[in-house]
Amino acid sequence: MPRKSVAIVFAITFVVVCLIATFFASGVLATSRTRTTSSVAATASLGVYSDSACTLSLTSTDWGTVPPGGSVTRTVYVKNLGSVQLRLSLSKTNWNPASANGPIVLNWNLERAILAVGQVKTATLTLSLSSSASGFTTFSVDAVISGQAARGKAI
Repeated sequence: MPRKSVAIVFAITFVVVCLIATFFASGVLATSRTRTTSSVAATASLGVYSDSACTLSLTSTDWGTVPPGGSVTRTVYVKNLGSVQLRLSLSKTNWNPASANGPIVLNWNLERAILAVGQVKTATLTLSLSSSASGFTTFSVDAVISGQAARGKAI
């Protein structure tokens, strides 16, 4: 085989191997794990913190790599900074990609809990990835913790 032909075959083989490696590295062909992040925000009268002393404000969390069918938990601390007790809720917005909303579920243990003025509660956020999730290897979502003026006993 002439030298020029060997060089062309080598170049084509090199490009094909690089393309395959790029697909696997980017996760286009590998769907075994999903890299996840989310921002965490709170309404004006609430603070969200990474420490129980409520000195380190939390604005995002890195969920790490989650295998299909797996789940990850994170602990955060929610403090009532306002002047009335609040009933807590968690909403999720700005899913990216939008198709992640469904195969990925984000829940917490304080839904509808009452938070007294100045009180701090430990929240456990749990992110679960469906075993049938496909079509994405990364995602992001905004998790918004909010409180509405509440009457009644704490839950």
